[in-house]
Amino acid sequence: MSQKIKKTLLCLGMLFVAAIAAVFLFWLKPLPPAVLEGEAEAKPKVGNSEPLPASAVIDRLVVYKAKRQMWAYHGEELLKIYPVSLGFNPVGHKQFEGDGKTPEGLYRINERNPNSGYHKNLGVSYPNATDKAYAASQGKESGGLIKIHGLPNGKGAIGRHHLRRDWTNGCIAVTDDEVDELYRSVVYNAPIDIRP
Repeated sequence: MSQKIKKTLLCLGMLFVAAIAAVFLFWLKPLPPAVLEGEAEAKPKVGNSEPLPASAVIDRLVVYKAKRQMWAYHGEELLKIYPVSLGFNPVGHKQFEGDGKTPEGLYRINERNPNSGYHKNLGVSYPNATDKAYAASQGKESGGLIKIHGLPNGKGAIGRHHLRRDWTNGCIAVTDDEVDELYRSVVYNAPIDIRP
């Protein structure tokens, strides 16, 4: 084997090892502290790593995008705080298809899908008439299919490691166990208030 081929193979091998190391380090970066904070001052009924009772009823959700948290309520009682991942470009309100933003504003939980590509999902009523009109005024599509969903099918073992980055196309992601709990507990047409 010539010296040139050996050098080329060595360089390719080093690039491959560097790429694997970069991916590994990306997934090992620490969880953002904000996603696991909030319980001390908020006093939810259960901790964010504890399951809700099977009889729990969630009739309102509030998402705090900056904190990467979703607060689940029954009436005025805070039941649980869920740490979440958002769209890959999370700052600001979703305006167009493909912008990677998670919407902001008041919407409704308007559908359920037990056969999602992301374990299960709950549909969020984005886009509303205002969202559609704004996108149309800009000559673009508003996008849609915003969901609260679990992890991609077959990737459930990632668990809370998904919180290391915002990775959805504009949805709100939780673990598979958490979306099972939400799927069971959130009432149809429950309001979801998504805040910056």
